[in-house]
Amino acid sequence: MRFLISAPASGSGKTTVTLGLLRAFSRTQMIRSAKSGPDYIDPAFHAAATGQPCVNLDAWAMTPARIRALAAGTAPLIIEGAMGLFDGAFPHGKGSSADLARILNLPVVLVIDAGRMAGSVGALAQGFMRYDPRVNVTGVILNNVGSAKHEAMLRHALPGVTIYGSIPRHADLQQGARHLGLIQAQERDDLEDFLNNGANLMMQHLDLAALEKLGTPRPRAGASHRLAPPAQRITIARDTAFAFTYPHLLDDWRAAGAEITFFSPLADDPVPDADLIYLPGGYPELHAGKIAGNQRFLTSLRQSHAMIYGECGGYMVLGDGLIDADGTRHAMAGLLHLETSFASRKRHLGYRHLHASTGPFAGQWTGHEFHYASTISARGTPLFTATDASGTALPPMGLINQHVSGSFAHIIDTDPIATAKKQA
Repeated sequence: MRFLISAPASGSGKTTVTLGLLRAFSRTQMIRSAKSGPDYIDPAFHAAATGQPCVNLDAWAMTPARIRALAAGTAPLIIEGAMGLFDGAFPHGKGSSADLARILNLPVVLVIDAGRMAGSVGALAQGFMRYDPRVNVTGVILNNVGSAKHEAMLRHALPGVTIYGSIPRHADLQQGARHLGLIQAQERDDLEDFLNNGANLMMQHLDLAALEKLGTPRPRAGASHRLAPPAQRITIARDTAFAFTYPHLLDDWRAAGAEITFFSPLADDPVPDADLIYLPGGYPELHAGKIAGNQRFLTSLRQSHAMIYGECGGYMVLGDGLIDADGTRHAMAGLLHLETSFASRKRHLGYRHLHASTGPFAGQWTGHEFHYASTISARGTPLFTATDASGTALPPMGLINQHVSGSFAHIIDTDPIATAKKQA
């Protein structure tokens, strides 16, 4: 069993369907999952549903060889798409879920939110199935169906289309969200009930036996690069304020012999002894007052002589101050001359080509930016030169001050374009 779950657009219910299927199938077998594109929140729900790590497969930021290596394995694999099936980076749609399906030769199951349509569902489904002959949209799941009569109307409009099931409206499975996406898995006290209720719903309304037959030959792992660790001993902040790390990065570092430990700034843990202190992204803006008051953590961070790297939220914590949504300024670590504000929100979103000439991540990288914080002031030496997905130059990103550095960009992988140019 290997297939990709996608939809015509965001908000169609593909995450709920994916989680329900993952929990349902995991009741009888080991199941693996993956998430298309840059995402930290959905993979944590996947891991909770299956008890197995969830990897990100990014068709924009990773080479096909890297994607096939991460997707290889003997266990069944279900991949959740991102946004709509053909939504990717401008102008060619690179990085879309369809792009990933082509690379892995995966059948696609389309989740359609049918709550506000009837006969039009036929045009929608047929359009997606015929749009790109290289993408095998094998059938649909009808979501948000209002009644038996509504379902009959939908099915009548889909002659010849495989329908894996229809899911009734399910207000009890709505998921809470905030500015960067869903409420995190570790923040939900009702997570197990939510996953089990979703699994029961999928088992009741979907043809799991038909879905289980979907698949193609597993890709051979083949030769693919692994990332060298930025240091031998790496300690990583990990709690609800610092939760955004990519498993493939940590797996690569461990495979190369790096020693990785974790600590919690929210618990006021002192920073462990290490060669690199890594503060990943997350939601420090929601916990700014607590972080500012946790002097054991901040003092140990300021006194450390190790390399220190902050990514997105971690970058904000390394600055002088962070203004929360209420307009209150909280003193941060003061290791970079940076003031950020969550009170004056502006969305920053997109893929990035990054180059750093120094620091723990010297080299050329692919990454992404997704945050609502604004930079009030930033003084010092920039860390990265940057371009967007189309190659258009952007202002320099981040700061570096001796052994301390960071930026709003999340690093995904070595840049395949830069690597290809170097090899040529």
